[in-house]
Amino acid sequence: MFKSRLGIALLMAAALPAGVHADNTIEKGDTSRVYDIDEVVIIDQPKEAFRLRQQPLSSTSFNGAQLQSLNVQDVRQLSAFVPSFAMPEYGSRYTSSIYMRGIGSRVYSPAVGIYVDGMPVLCRSAFNFHVYDVDRVDVLHGPQGTLYGMNTEGGLMRLYSRSPFQYQGTDVKFSLGTRFLRKVEASHYERLNDRTAFSLAGFYGGQNGFFRNQFDGGRADLINEFGGKGRLLWHPTGRLAFDFLADYQYTRQNGFPYGQLVTEDEIAAAPITSPLYGLKAGTQSPDQNRQSNYRRNILNTGAGIKYTGNGFDVNSMTSWQYLHDYMLMDIDYRPQDFLHLIQRQHGNILSEELSVKSRNGSRWHWTFGAFGSYQWLKTSAPVYFDKDMNAFLSKTITDYAYNGILNSMARGIAQGMIARGMSKEAAEAAARALAAANIARTGGVNIDMAMDPVPGLFRTPTFNLGVYHESNIDLTPHLTATLGLRYDYSHVAIDYETSARVALQEHVFGVNISPVITSRLNRHEHDHFNQLLPKVGLTYRLPDGSNVYATWSKGYRAGGYNFEMFSDVLQTETAKAAKAARADLDIAHDEAYYERIAKTIEYKPETSWNYEAGTHLNLLDNQLHLDLSAYYMQIRNQQLSVMAGNYGFGRVMTNAGRSHSCGLEATLRGGALDNRLAYAVSYGLTSARFDEYTDSVAGGGTVDYKDKRAPFVPQHTLGANADYRIDVDPAALLDPSSRFHLRSVTVGMNLSALGKIYWDEQNTVSQNFYAVLGAHADADFGPLHINLWVRNLTDTKYDTFAVQSAATGKRYTFAQQGNPFQLGVDFRLHF
Repeated sequence: MFKSRLGIALLMAAALPAGVHADNTIEKGDTSRVYDIDEVVIIDQPKEAFRLRQQPLSSTSFNGAQLQSLNVQDVRQLSAFVPSFAMPEYGSRYTSSIYMRGIGSRVYSPAVGIYVDGMPVLCRSAFNFHVYDVDRVDVLHGPQGTLYGMNTEGGLMRLYSRSPFQYQGTDVKFSLGTRFLRKVEASHYERLNDRTAFSLAGFYGGQNGFFRNQFDGGRADLINEFGGKGRLLWHPTGRLAFDFLADYQYTRQNGFPYGQLVTEDEIAAAPITSPLYGLKAGTQSPDQNRQSNYRRNILNTGAGIKYTGNGFDVNSMTSWQYLHDYMLMDIDYRPQDFLHLIQRQHGNILSEELSVKSRNGSRWHWTFGAFGSYQWLKTSAPVYFDKDMNAFLSKTITDYAYNGILNSMARGIAQGMIARGMSKEAAEAAARALAAANIARTGGVNIDMAMDPVPGLFRTPTFNLGVYHESNIDLTPHLTATLGLRYDYSHVAIDYETSARVALQEHVFGVNISPVITSRLNRHEHDHFNQLLPKVGLTYRLPDGSNVYATWSKGYRAGGYNFEMFSDVLQTETAKAAKAARADLDIAHDEAYYERIAKTIEYKPETSWNYEAGTHLNLLDNQLHLDLSAYYMQIRNQQLSVMAGNYGFGRVMTNAGRSHSCGLEATLRGGALDNRLAYAVSYGLTSARFDEYTDSVAGGGTVDYKDKRAPFVPQHTLGANADYRIDVDPAALLDPSSRFHLRSVTVGMNLSALGKIYWDEQNTVSQNFYAVLGAHADADFGPLHINLWVRNLTDTKYDTFAVQSAATGKRYTFAQQGNPFQLGVDFRLHF
């Protein structure tokens, strides 16, 4: 991170109380002014020629003070203040759904990319991490494929740590809150000399959680985590700079506190013996016979090199990311013992990016670059079929066999009765009764079916290569054209080893047999995809620094292979074979079968064309900043996360044919009252609908989703915050002896609102528009800050996420409730 001298001076000026200058002089009648965040802190970008608000795109940025004001603990909380962006609680840090401008997914290829200090975070299971030691966050809206490649179709998030060259000292933060929230963060920044600086940071965080598992009374969302990171900046010459980074985090938590979502109609129809009888409509407390939990180790390391030439900069970032985790999930989410999953992931990702950017005052600003990455990921994911599931399967196959025998016998008996003159209706009724009596007299029909755990070992290596160029050409002193093109290539593969074993105990007419059915799947599949990702933009600059722009660009999400649905495939296959099994059977698979499997598990790349127009306005003598944009996206092969088709457990990625997303985005930031009041409002309107999408359903048939809204996408996003500073003793800044005198108190409120959100493709289950209110009061004692905060002040009830499951033979909807009222206090000390 590099800042210009002007940026440093403006940052110092913005940090001082109104009327106090960096030279410690006081001016009376200092006027109110709001600095553009890009002007206060200028981040050296290896690719972009201009600051964000000068580029033809919609973006939202937050500096360190704004992140503290919003009391942001991770990017999920920050997403509520970014228009058209949603990153809800998903149940654990295993992953998080990220939706922007109507596209996103729960599994596999993400729609929004994440960079931390120039390092790309490529593994979806590492997206949801603890955020600390952050100086700035940028969110870029819309496809960023030209400069950043695949999986940035919806946008890009960039996080930057503090630079020890520009910030020195030690920071300690201690937090306490209700539900035994506890957190300690410590950071040290030191500049050894003009060439070398380093920083060290660490944290511990934990919380007892908000929800209890009704099955055993345990805490359903307990979490403990810790980590540390280090950074070394070395500038051996005026032209050469090195940046070495390492960040480790460990998480252990109880997760997935999903409770059944019950409607008023279901409660009204429930008999008195039903567990639903007497409940209130809405999402119930978690009630799972197994407590789901998650453990994760992640390590992100990077080595950045920058060389400043004559008229150009060369930047290189080499990164290695390591992931090792464990997850236990009660897949049926119910107190019955149906299914559970144990998954272990072990992954390594190596990436390298090299870019060359012009640095001159000419009319042509250019960037060339190349990016490559290789991911090794091994996933072990056995699915366990527990006693209630085996009982359900046993009853299903027993009923199938019994009804088959009953119908066959009844048909023969009925034909004889009809031949003797009995009516058809009477004959059929009498024949069924007689056949049932004959079956019972001869020993009956009973089949016990026990399915062993379905092991699964999946290796999914991925290789990606991209080369790109972008030019910004000043056509006139006010008009700039942006032309970009990227070629992106990806190679995906899957090596899978999985099997199933079913043991039957068949008792039919007094005859006992015990056949065993086995099936094994072992195969290697691979595919490759390539895309050209163009970008064309025009930016017209107005005299006051404002601008208007128009952009046309292409977005892209890579294709790949599902593996969560193999247990469903094997369950379907073995259950079908069990209906006719009379002896041991090892199911054989020919080449044609494996080809069908390959088509079933593969999902195609998703592409989109984005048309956007907007403006960045500086109003009221630069006291007010207004950003407006409107967009329309045409999406092909939209990737959707749906239930596996037959038994309804396991999530798979599938493709919709065509869809579109359009919307409006607005962000307003300003200040008043001699800089004592700062406020911001953001709003996003999103309409995302299917144009062509049909899907098969269990039992046969298809369903057409044309004109249905895309699930998990909020139609409205609204964020607002305001802070007012009350100066108690601004002159204390000039007196070194008054280090811990109260200087000011800042009080603020914030509002985040989302909705309406549909949880399924049929648009039958949804979360209405809701709003969550927060507040804080920060006392500034110079080196010490004490911040009292409240989240969800009104204790609003809402759902952040919902999932459907038919593992028990009936489709249920389970949701995660939003966190209720919480109160806490932060102590921040700098020395």
